[in-house]
Amino acid sequence: MNDLVDLEHDRIHPEKRNRPLASGTLSVSVARFALLFLFAFSMGASLFMPPLFAGSAVAYFAANIAYSFKLKNVVILDVLTIAIGFVLRAQAGVGAIQMIDPAVYISHWLILCTLMLALFLGMAKRRQELQQLREGAASHRKILSEYSAHFLDEMTGIVSSITIISYALYTVSAETILKYGTDKLVYTVPFVLYGIFRYMYLIHMRNQGDNPSEILLSDRPLQITILLWLVSVVAIIHLSG
Repeated sequence: MNDLVDLEHDRIHPEKRNRPLASGTLSVSVARFALLFLFAFSMGASLFMPPLFAGSAVAYFAANIAYSFKLKNVVILDVLTIAIGFVLRAQAGVGAIQMIDPAVYISHWLILCTLMLALFLGMAKRRQELQQLREGAASHRKILSEYSAHFLDEMTGIVSSITIISYALYTVSAETILKYGTDKLVYTVPFVLYGIFRYMYLIHMRNQGDNPSEILLSDRPLQITILLWLVSVVAIIHLSG
């Protein structure tokens, strides 16, 4: 849906013009049919899932409609809506797990950390779009005329700090210690610190960040950090248990 709405703008973007719709590989009529089919199928299937999943699916679609037709052109709310979308995805994941274990619940820490990390990535992406497209930024994405690199750097600095603090507080919270039976998760904070700092380095020194997925798939130090974080979390929880 978003690609259909952004079709003309994507055609003048140096990378997005290669997308199926923008390049003409996929016809608009086929895309519209697929949109309606996938919406009907996914909404129908969600009715057979736990209420948390179904509610998240409906909220996610509503957020996408609001973003595609209005909020993508409202400063700050554009990146906030994208971040909320990631929170809804995480929430839906918890809802899916409830099919196996109904006792599983969504932690407020999961919501907070997901929101802050998604905001950080979204603002970093906006900054790189602004830097790469320069004078043509507004013609591709109207909202970029409301941002400046300095303003985005300020917001990114604030959000990255909150992300680190949120995770650090999560590791030492009474709820986390009681749940996992250990207070040693705090030792995983350095991995999160390095991961955030490495990403900021790639943004400011390597002029990357416009595509978070590509960075995660290509930057070896970041991949190693994520792997070490995951291994340390699993080891701490199981060894403590």
